[in-house]
Amino acid sequence: MKGVLLVNLGSPESPEPKDVKPYLDEFLMDKYVIDVPFLLRALLVRGIILRKRPERSSEAYKKIWWEEGSPLIVLSKRTHKKVQERVELPVALAMRYGNPSILSGLQELADKGVTEVLLFPLYPQHAMASTTTILVLAEELRQKHFPQMKFTIVPAFYNKKDYIQNLADSIKKHLEGFAYDHLLFSYHGIPERHIRKTDVTKSHCKIDGSCCNTPSPAHEFCYRHQCFETTRQVVELLNIPKEKYSQTFQSRLSGDKWLEPYTDIEINKMPEKGIKNLAVVTPAFVADCLETLEEIAMEANHQFKEHGGENFLAIPCLNDDDNWVDTMSNWIKDWSKNNAI
Repeated sequence: MKGVLLVNLGSPESPEPKDVKPYLDEFLMDKYVIDVPFLLRALLVRGIILRKRPERSSEAYKKIWWEEGSPLIVLSKRTHKKVQERVELPVALAMRYGNPSILSGLQELADKGVTEVLLFPLYPQHAMASTTTILVLAEELRQKHFPQMKFTIVPAFYNKKDYIQNLADSIKKHLEGFAYDHLLFSYHGIPERHIRKTDVTKSHCKIDGSCCNTPSPAHEFCYRHQCFETTRQVVELLNIPKEKYSQTFQSRLSGDKWLEPYTDIEINKMPEKGIKNLAVVTPAFVADCLETLEEIAMEANHQFKEHGGENFLAIPCLNDDDNWVDTMSNWIKDWSKNNAI
């Protein structure tokens, strides 16, 4: 019997420091997130970061928390419910960090007799710290608890025609009535070394002006290339001129070189360039979360206006948009009938 496991990032149980701390510990101690030896990672995370970060993160979560709970969890549950209504297979929902866990999601499917699982990471672009860590943990759990199960993986869908259409349609809809000077595509940042680590050719990814535009097998797992390709296809579909859009990366940590240009720095420079009306879209996420609701819609909005900007529009993620849910459901149906994904 076939079934589906949708997997997103996760969230603390509450915005209080007592719940934020264990969530951050699980997240930051992941070797695919902070990819240094265990003892050094433990020293950095538990000896330094977790001393003050939970309180700061708690304040940020409190700004965006909904009555129903974490926006990411609430939106993921809404999406899950809609997908389940559209397909005949059992569909479970899991988070890489926190609850519901991947183990509980696989157990839910196993209890329904599922032996073939479509593992669906809810990330358009492939990255070590998002997709890889989901796949590795799921496989470890499969071997330990569900050896009878077989996985099929939904690959990064950054360039799938129907996803691009959904994203373009959403952007177009939210831009209606907003006379924007500039549209910024802000993707979640990752350390440059992650790009090189996922380079299957071990030589292509130089993170210069050409490698992402030069065809290579490395692109199958190159987050940077996939971000640029998502942007390229969307602006082509929307016929946005080159001078009216750009791409940046947000949410960096200090100490390493992360993908550039940085969202906050670029946004703060825009008003002096004559950009007074700015729209920002965050296509690294399919559900709104701390990085989109607090970092962009609140903090970037504030900073833009502090530097002379006038109007700021944070375009929501696809969330539980019916067209996006239809697309996801169609992929699942294709896999169910034809084993194609």
